Amino acid sequence: MTLKNAGKFREKLKRKQICIGVGITFHDPSVTEAFGNLLDYVWIDMEHNPLTLEAVQGHIMAAQVADTTAIVRVPSHDPALIKTVLDLGADGIIAPNVRTAEEASKIVQACRYPPDGIRGFGPRRPSNYGRLSGPAYCKTANQNVLSIAQIEHIDAIRDIDRILAVPGLDTVVLGPNDLSGSMGCMGEPKRPEVVQAMETVIAKARAAKFPVGSGGDPNDIEYWIKQGVDWILTSTDYAFMLRAANEAVETIRRLAPRTYVTSSHSSG
Repeated sequence: MTLKNAGKFREKLKRKQICIGVGITFHDPSVTEAFGNLLDYVWIDMEHNPLTLEAVQGHIMAAQVADTTAIVRVPSHDPALIKTVLDLGADGIIAPNVRTAEEASKIVQACRYPPDGIRGFGPRRPSNYGRLSGPAYCKTANQNVLSIAQIEHIDAIRDIDRILAVPGLDTVVLGPNDLSGSMGCMGEPKRPEVVQAMETVIAKARAAKFPVGSGGDPNDIEYWIKQGVDWILTSTDYAFMLRAANEAVETIRRLAPRTYVTSSHSSG
């Protein structure tokens, strides 16, 4: 059925099952295929990585094969790009740097067909290449697509009550680093005032029974789970790769120590 993995993600959040995901940055869809069997979702990141639409489609297809949720972080709020990504078969989108309830509402509308939104019709893959169509298809798509706003600016913190009340918005996710930048301390997401701002979002979301996600430093995951986040971005594909490589190299060097000397030549 249309967007069944989006529905699975939403149901897990309703059951208070913490959803675990990974950020996808490489082009090769086998990365998503490999991670997909282990995790609840993949975060396909177009905002900070040179992923083409063809690469994104490959990752979405791999996620569907692995039976995991494919969420794409788009680089902007452009409705045309959101439409294209959803037409590739994404289960939902993350809109970065949403600062106001009005912006969040426009994101929701860009994800949905009329009368609930402004999305134009042309879902080649989601409609099973035209085998599904008509009002029933559009209604099902509107009910299942995931619309997610990333909270990563102090303006969004100030407007968080209204953002959480936007009809059709499914969840929000914190962006610690850019939030710290908007608060005058770029690159310092652990500053007390930044942490307090994020805790405010989580507390208000919990009070409103609204799911909230977080990511960042893997060492902080336990803390954020205790704070009450509902879904976690554990790391990125390349960070997992480097961590495993570093551990392997350190183990080998510990088991077979050698003295590495930098040679120098001197005239005699």
